[in-house]
Amino acid sequence: MVRLLHTADWQIGKLFGQFDRDEAALLADARFKAVERLANLANEQRVDLVLVAGDIFDAQAVADRTIHRLFNAMAGFSGRWVLLPGNHDAALAESVWTRAARLQAIAGNVSLCLTPETLFLTSLGVAILPAPLTQRNTFSDLTEWFASARTPAGMLRIGLAHGSVQGILAEAVDSANPIAAGRAEQAGLDYLALGDWHGTRRVDARCWYSGTPETDRFRANDSGQALLVELNEPRALPTVRAIGTGRHRWRSDSQALQVPSDLEALLQRIAGYAANDVVQLSLSGQTDLAGQRRLRDAIGQAQGRVHSLLADVSALRLEPTSEDIDALQADGYLAEVVAELRAAQEVSDAQTARDALSLLAGILDDRRRGVGAGGAP
Repeated sequence: MVRLLHTADWQIGKLFGQFDRDEAALLADARFKAVERLANLANEQRVDLVLVAGDIFDAQAVADRTIHRLFNAMAGFSGRWVLLPGNHDAALAESVWTRAARLQAIAGNVSLCLTPETLFLTSLGVAILPAPLTQRNTFSDLTEWFASARTPAGMLRIGLAHGSVQGILAEAVDSANPIAAGRAEQAGLDYLALGDWHGTRRVDARCWYSGTPETDRFRANDSGQALLVELNEPRALPTVRAIGTGRHRWRSDSQALQVPSDLEALLQRIAGYAANDVVQLSLSGQTDLAGQRRLRDAIGQAQGRVHSLLADVSALRLEPTSEDIDALQADGYLAEVVAELRAAQEVSDAQTARDALSLLAGILDDRRRGVGAGGAP
């Protein structure tokens, strides 16, 4: 029996530009730590080899230090690693892989599949059939040669590829780097390890996407895992088990505030955000000044507790009540402006007056409470 760990889409060097500098740096660092966990997992599960199905690096132009750090992160597992270039780190004539070779960063237990040639691991009784990308996008199926590849009788045939299985994934990701559905069976493969889709996904009994080991986007796609695969003998169906490897939970949350109970439910959810959460929060609807204050405080506290919280309140309107306006105790010229805007809400240009009144009320309330202009929301 051969036991292997199937992983992909490490995206080492990813920049996470939508976050502030400190948060982005921690998310980038988490990807190295995910590789360290994979090495430990390979030891714990006593696997014979680790297959990495493309996009090990997020870009060709990562720093030399990043290359060294990646291979150092892999050092915890002394068994065989088999790496495949994907679309982000394609095997160009001059690439991150040629640079890694010049840096002498690649350990002896690491096999790079830079050409479509069978890799024979005789001691394991395994033949790896790789389909490396030699450019970012290709419109022909690079796995076609698998069917004609000859391997010795009794040797396990394992395919390794990076791309989109046709007719399986969303149409938007179904164009470049195509892989025919049913390729594993058609090519007599015992297992086909795929990368490109960042979530764990079963294509058929012999073909799986492992997904990225550390979630990296706001999408519910079953990511943050690796696959433990057991192959008992040629042509026997593999046993595949997903194992959680991710540390950060990316979650997208939204709420339209219309009635007081909406705000209460939202505040309860925000209070439940945990230290490893990466949250994208989108708010719409309306709230009064008291609701705005409570919401601002809850978001501020959560931002100090979670890994990252991106709050978009651009679609949330401030609708101060009459009691809110009276409590502002505006006097002099400001009192006259407030009175005019309140009166204007009853005429044809009511929406403009309401928007202006809400903006002014928010500014006055912030000034009264000593809150800076940069506060949220």
